[in-house]
Amino acid sequence: MSFSVLIPARMASSRLPDKPLADIGGLPMVVRVAQRVSGIGARQVMVAADDARIVDACRLHGVSALMTRVDHPSGSDRLAEACEALGLSGDDVVVNVQGDEPLIDPALVRACADLLAAHPDCAVATAAHPIHSVEDFANPNVVKVVCDQRRRALYFSRAPIPWWRDGSRPGAAALPPVPAWRHIGLYAYRAATLRRFPTLSPAPLEQVESLEQLRLMWHGEAIIVHEALEAPAAGVDTPEDLARVRRLFPG
Repeated sequence: MSFSVLIPARMASSRLPDKPLADIGGLPMVVRVAQRVSGIGARQVMVAADDARIVDACRLHGVSALMTRVDHPSGSDRLAEACEALGLSGDDVVVNVQGDEPLIDPALVRACADLLAAHPDCAVATAAHPIHSVEDFANPNVVKVVCDQRRRALYFSRAPIPWWRDGSRPGAAALPPVPAWRHIGLYAYRAATLRRFPTLSPAPLEQVESLEQLRLMWHGEAIIVHEALEAPAAGVDTPEDLARVRRLFPG
């Protein structure tokens, strides 16, 4: 099964300026990410950048990179441009790996690619892991997903879903008697889906929940969910996150 890994990287970050080039053990973070997924059998691993400094840093360390426009509103829009530049066909599988995930599990990336390839009726594959704490279940920053019996996503939400009617109290959620799942923000797409994404109108549910994946579901696309056993390592959003990761890569 052939697939590509595309890594969107943009220089602007309010909490961590120049984040893709942050040094981690002597290498830029985006290079660490690309190296992390380089051995999983992808046809190509490509960084899609909005700044020539990112492209230069990648190429200096043997990582393929291409320039994209600076005005894309999301990583998905950036990857749509990259699909066009790379000449990917509509059925080609593309895994979107974020450029601030230097500890991402390579096996999880491969699992999403394989899952999408095995389900031609789905446009996207993503992942989730079980929620074991009430605090995470109630936390709006923890995105939840509920699926049907075939593991197709029914809905993504920041709310605690499924809501346990007989076990929760007003204003206080309780873990339901069926598994609750936390969404992992890793996606495998068909290239045709990525190309179509910028043409889709934003969905009301997407805007209310601030969850981009709801746009695809609103427009009728099916998303299949890989069940991971545990939570992946956290990405890098803040200086504190960067310090935590740096301790794992002593220079």
